[in-house]
Amino acid sequence: MSIPVDPAELHRAVADFDSGYLLTTSSPQVKVVTVDPVAGTDGTLRITAPGKGTLRNLEANDAVTVVFPPRERHGYTLLVDGTASLDGEDVVVAATAAVLHRPAAHADGPVPPDGCGHDCAPVGG
Repeated sequence: MSIPVDPAELHRAVADFDSGYLLTTSSPQVKVVTVDPVAGTDGTLRITAPGKGTLRNLEANDAVTVVFPPRERHGYTLLVDGTASLDGEDVVVAATAAVLHRPAAHADGPVPPDGCGHDCAPVGG
C-alpha cells in the first residue's frame, strides 16, 4: 500500500519518524549513510555533514533517496526522492516525490502517521 505525501507537507510527515538513510550513487554501487534531516516547510530536507564520500557522489549525480524506516513493526516507511544540492558540507534535498509505503502483507500494522498531508487514503495494493 502506498500513500502519496505532498512535498509541501513533508515537514509534517518527517515529524513521525526518527533517523533516516540517505542513498546516493555515482557508480554502480549505492552509498548509504544514516542521517537526521531537518525538514523545511518548502519541501526540503537539510542534512548536516553526511560525509566526504556522499559529497563526492553528489558532485557526479544529484538524484537521491531518503528512507525513513517505520518506528513500529509493520508500520509505514517514508520514501523521499529528490534532487540534492550542496551548501558547504551540508546537503539540501528538494523533494520531487514522497510516499508512505508498506507491503500489503503488513496491513495488520498501525494506521498511517498523521503527517501525510491529506486524507491518507492508500493507493494501489
